[in-house]
Amino acid sequence: MKTLRNSILCLGVVLLASPVLRAQDFSKYRGFSLGTSVATVLKQTEKRPSDLKAIHARPALLQELTWWPPAIPGASYHADSVEQMLFSFCNGELYKISVTYDVASTQGLTTADMVTSISAKYGLATLLDAAPDSALTERYSDSDKGVASWEDSQNFFKLVRSAFTNHFGLIIFSKRVNAEAELAIADAVTLEKQGKPQRDADLKKKEADDLEAERLKNQKAFRP
Repeated sequence: MKTLRNSILCLGVVLLASPVLRAQDFSKYRGFSLGTSVATVLKQTEKRPSDLKAIHARPALLQELTWWPPAIPGASYHADSVEQMLFSFCNGELYKISVTYDVASTQGLTTADMVTSISAKYGLATLLDAAPDSALTERYSDSDKGVASWEDSQNFFKLVRSAFTNHFGLIIFSKRVNAEAELAIADAVTLEKQGKPQRDADLKKKEADDLEAERLKNQKAFRP
C-alpha cells in the first residue's frame, strides 16, 4: 500500500512538472528567437538598418543592435523589468541576446529571487560559484559574476550580477554560433593587428596629400 502511495505521488510530481518541461525553449526570450535574421529583429524592434553597429567585417560580419523596450501597456515586450537588450549577429544571424534588467524593478530582489523567477519558466538552474565571471559579452565586465545558468544541448542562459552596480543581467546564446563568433572575433583582432602598419601608412599619406592640396589652393589665393 505504501509503495502504491509513493508511486502515485511520484506520478503526480511528474504530471505537474511536465508542462514546465514542455514549456522550456532555450532559443527564445520575450518573443525573440536565436537564429532569426537581422531583418526580423529590426522589424520586431522597429529599428532601422542604420541603427546596427558593425563590430567586425571579416572574417565574419559581426553586428550589434541596442534596443530599449517601450513602456506601452499591453505591448508584447514590457519595459517594466527590462532596461535594455543588446542583440548580437554573426553573418546576419541572431546568436546572442544580452539583457540588462531595470534596477528599480529589481530593487531589493536577491539572487535567489531572480533564480526562482527565471527557473519558473526555464526549469531548474545550475548555481554557479561566486568567482568573477569571464565576460561572455562586451556588455559585462570581468568583475561581473555569473550566478546561475540554464541550458540544453544547443543554447545557454546565464544570469549575471554586476559587482559594482548590482544590476542583474541575462545572457542568452547559441552554443554553436557563439563559438564561431568568438573564433571570428579572435581572427578579426589578428587581421587588424597585421593590417595596422599599412593603415597607418595610408593615413599619413592621405594627411600629407590633403595638406599639399590645401597648400596649393592657398598658394594661388593668398594675397600679401
